[in-house]
Amino acid sequence: MSLRDLPSVDRLLSADQADELVAAYGRPLTVQALRTSLESARLAIQQGHDVPQEADLISGTRATLQSWLLPSLRPVINATGVIIHTNLGRAPLSADAQHAVSEVASGYSSLEYDLERGARGSRDVHTEHLLVRLTGAESALVVNNNAAAVLLVLTVLAHEKEVLVSRTQLIEIGGGFRIPQIMEQSGAILREVGTTNRTHLKDFEGALTDNTALILRVHHSNFKIIGFATEPSLPELMDVGHRHDLPVMDDLGSGALLDTAQFGLGHEPMVQESVREGAPLVAFSGDKLVGGPQAGILVGEKALIDRLARHPMARAVRADKMCLAGLAATLNHYVMDEAPDAVPVWMMIAAHEDQLERRAGEWVQQLETGEVVPGRSTVGGGSLPEETLPTSLLALDVPHPNAFADRLREADPPIVARVENDHVMIDPRTVLPGQEQALLSGLTAALNE
Repeated sequence: MSLRDLPSVDRLLSADQADELVAAYGRPLTVQALRTSLESARLAIQQGHDVPQEADLISGTRATLQSWLLPSLRPVINATGVIIHTNLGRAPLSADAQHAVSEVASGYSSLEYDLERGARGSRDVHTEHLLVRLTGAESALVVNNNAAAVLLVLTVLAHEKEVLVSRTQLIEIGGGFRIPQIMEQSGAILREVGTTNRTHLKDFEGALTDNTALILRVHHSNFKIIGFATEPSLPELMDVGHRHDLPVMDDLGSGALLDTAQFGLGHEPMVQESVREGAPLVAFSGDKLVGGPQAGILVGEKALIDRLARHPMARAVRADKMCLAGLAATLNHYVMDEAPDAVPVWMMIAAHEDQLERRAGEWVQQLETGEVVPGRSTVGGGSLPEETLPTSLLALDVPHPNAFADRLREADPPIVARVENDHVMIDPRTVLPGQEQALLSGLTAALNE
């Protein structure tokens, strides 16, 4: 048998099985996939393999079509114990936030329409009143992420002017976000102040020039400086700003709206604290400790917020209707003082060790293998570096644990676990209640392979 024995695309299309493919995937895509299958067959024949049967070619085409259309952005089960897992989509939304996103996505909405006046409105109103109530700030603006919020402020307030930043705060966070590079893109001029471990107020005073436009404080969101180290507090920087008529921006990164100390963690700087201390602008993320969708949030003085909102860049980085709907619903949980019981990030942070131990024990019983061992969960998302929470882990002693973890990621839905001490570890803290059955099914299938 030779290449001449391969059927043509038209011949394959005339088969009954091909009709099913055309009905499911459309004719143009099916034709492309058939051609791909035939090309693979030609290469195989040239390497000495037999000519495949038509049924096998069509079956392979079905597999090709399925692989082409399988989404790469898929729900996964986070069994790692990292609560705000950047690679896994950061914060899962509350039920109310999910519903709000679905509602505005499935039809038309009052995104920029004032229903009371029957005229064009502003998308900023959907979250501003909630943020003002929660933080005590005069005004608020939401953009598509915190990097955009910082970029917008630097572009509007400090283009071709100097911004003072302590060398202790020239940070890089995940994904290559670097303060010096953001400065460069905005057209602002970075003026480094102090040293890598110690910066004093006199360093800021000495760095002031006629071209200084802004003082920027950046929270150490994903690292700590310990030992012989110091840097001015926000009130001290505010004093310099007032005396020299300069705005101060506090970039908090994660942006806690609740006190993390009440959950057994170190104290993460809160947005409300920065506002009370008088910061004219505070920037933080919506999808980290706030527990909402990806967003960059700016709160502060109304005159400055209005100036930012009027700039053309604000349109380029504005938040869309689904972000605003999800964020508003998330903020409502804080307004109603129910965030620890409704926002998944805080529910996971607040989960008691006894509850986690009970869940892990139930999994051992259902799987009839594994053991419950003590462990630690982390908040993640560039928040609370070196801070952990006690947890109980399902520890699986399996041959080749890394290969087993690979198989778990092939499950539907994929399960992302961690390997420690030659065991595969499953942390119940980050497994959502509605995912337990899928988790156990995926673990059972992998154990039986």
